[in-house]
Amino acid sequence: MRETVREAFGPHLMMDLRECDREKLSDYNLVFDVLNELPGKIGMTKITQPYVFPYSGLVPEDKGITGTVIIAESHISIHTFQEKDYCFVDVFSCKDFDVELAAKCLVEAFNSRDFDKFVVNRGRNFVRHRPFEAVMG
Repeated sequence: MRETVREAFGPHLMMDLRECDREKLSDYNLVFDVLNELPGKIGMTKITQPYVFPYSGLVPEDKGITGTVIIAESHISIHTFQEKDYCFVDVFSCKDFDVELAAKCLVEAFNSRDFDKFVVNRGRNFVRHRPFEAVMG
């Protein structure tokens, strides 16, 4: 088996969405729909249905909706804080994807008026093994 080394395993988009629409942040169905539809929009392969649930913990103003979807390429997660008009989102993948499109979809979904976008290329010098057929072909 031949090894190849890529510069990175894949991009990790992290977004802090502020000044979001409070109703959208508390909308279970919206969070489910975003997690259900975003993988297809950015060329990823969903391998589970989204797992979404309302959260209300020890700090009452931290309530919101939390959800994740497992994709063949890794995962997407969303954590909303409706009382604080805030949302955290992670999109991690082992293959490149249109980070700008993903960010735009997320900002629009929650009507964020202010946000931070971070992109980290994870897995520096990650070794990938090529399939046997690719080596022989």
